[in-house]
Amino acid sequence: MVAERSKITAIIGPNGAGKTTLLNSIFGIADIFKGRILLNGSDITGLKPHKIAKRGVGYVTQTNNIFADLTVEENLRLAAHELNKGDYVEKKNEVLELFPRLKEFLGRRAGTLSGGERRMLAIAIAMMKSPTVVLLDEVTTDLAPIMVKKVLEKVVELKEKLGLTILLVEQYAHRALEIADRVYLLVSGEIKFGGEPRELLKHEDLIGLYLGAV
Repeated sequence: MVAERSKITAIIGPNGAGKTTLLNSIFGIADIFKGRILLNGSDITGLKPHKIAKRGVGYVTQTNNIFADLTVEENLRLAAHELNKGDYVEKKNEVLELFPRLKEFLGRRAGTLSGGERRMLAIAIAMMKSPTVVLLDEVTTDLAPIMVKKVLEKVVELKEKLGLTILLVEQYAHRALEIADRVYLLVSGEIKFGGEPRELLKHEDLIGLYLGAV
């Protein structure tokens, strides 16, 4: 499996296919018993998550991705705790330009935000560390259709404006196929398809067997 630089690579598949486990493995959370993970040609297999993060990888998990009892500002500051005050303000302003809605909520507790706003905050937190690669796990789950659209538009914006390499795990295949440059179908830990979204749509057998209607 290859995630091309400055592209959106989607990982789709049925429940229990191993999609989240794949992201956890990349980020050093899950144990790896076979294979290697290469980042810009360097082997990062088995490194601790904090070391992988320092190499430019950000991870937005499906749950527990914000501190609900802290304000939005405190969440951003905690994510950039290694920066001095001046650098933090500069980075925060850069991130808020990408997520202008959050400017209105800097003093609010993160737990009071709507589901879509919390997802935006979770992605903003990851961006505070200036990643070059971002792992996104089910960022549209349980969101209203209008917020799904906004979140996915933001994902595309991150690719196009910042040139980020994005690995997107998505339960709902049609959402991923709309924005992905490349897609992998994962079933029980095995890759059943890898290629462009339009090519996958030609494989009616795979879609019918593993994805249903898309």
